[in-house]
Amino acid sequence: MKRKIILNLAVSLDGYIASEDGGYDWIVGDGDDTLNTEKKHDFENFLEEVDTVVMGKNCYNQNMHKDFSNKKVYIATTENMENHDNIHFISGDICKVIEEEKTKEGKDIYLFGGGVLVDSFLKADIIDEYIIGIIPIILGKGRPLFLGNNPTIRLHLNEYIMDNGIVILRYNKV
Repeated sequence: MKRKIILNLAVSLDGYIASEDGGYDWIVGDGDDTLNTEKKHDFENFLEEVDTVVMGKNCYNQNMHKDFSNKKVYIATTENMENHDNIHFISGDICKVIEEEKTKEGKDIYLFGGGVLVDSFLKADIIDEYIIGIIPIILGKGRPLFLGNNPTIRLHLNEYIMDNGIVILRYNKV
């Protein structure tokens, strides 16, 4: 089975993936389960299907890599840093490195974020699947998911899930 690069993240209704300070405590439902679908998004199951995680330096600085100690983790950075344990720092073309990684045997690749990193993958048009949780909040400001000037990418909706006001949409590239 061919490996996929999967973007899986939450976004506010107005398109932000984090508050201005990088916070994400706003990523919660509204507590109303009347529209819930029977099927739920099983994040733990998703993590079992990936063996590689890609994130930006801001996520690394927030210690988000520590949640993935049993996975190969690539960190996009402009700095020249020493690899350690399961952490691999990439100061060059991260998209090229991950495309090469995708050709190797293994499970899927989790494109974790942040926005600048995701933007480079969008512009290279190499994301195979998008799992987007729309959080019932308008932040008004923060770190945007889409930085603009992207190519047109046609998607197909494979699944939708409602869970306490959060709409989870799973698309694959057409």
